[in-house]
Amino acid sequence: MPSDLVKLNPFPAGSDRHVIWDMLVARDIDAFIACDWSMVEGDFAADRFMGIDGKASANPDDWRISFPGLAAYRDSWVAGAIDFRARAIAATAKQAVFNATTLTDIEVTGDRALAHKKFDGQVEMAGGDIDILNWQSVYTLARIDGEWKLTGFIGYLPYPMG
Repeated sequence: MPSDLVKLNPFPAGSDRHVIWDMLVARDIDAFIACDWSMVEGDFAADRFMGIDGKASANPDDWRISFPGLAAYRDSWVAGAIDFRARAIAATAKQAVFNATTLTDIEVTGDRALAHKKFDGQVEMAGGDIDILNWQSVYTLARIDGEWKLTGFIGYLPYPMG
């Protein structure tokens, strides 16, 4: 776990929810801010992964399979991280993203899990612009060979829904 965490994991150490929170909050944000996909690459079940873009719509008819495999998601994630880093104020970006991120609803049933990650905040960007973080993603995970792996998500959903 990163030593410079700016948000504490709310789940008991060693629990499945603790491990999933570290993966989806601490490690994901650290990797995104660093533009370093290698930090999160091992968190995915590459052979099972599919990502759905909710298109900021509460209507499932609008949702699309924008990431039919991990490579498509990786490419989008890396491009987004590079763009964010180029525009963000480095000294405050990580804290702002952590402050905007909430993951308290993680359902674990056997070797499957569902995690609801919400983004609600803003990041001050260079030049005085503000990036508004206001969406949510629902992740699916599976325990594979004793480790939690991301198998997919429905992301970029409106927050709150409805």
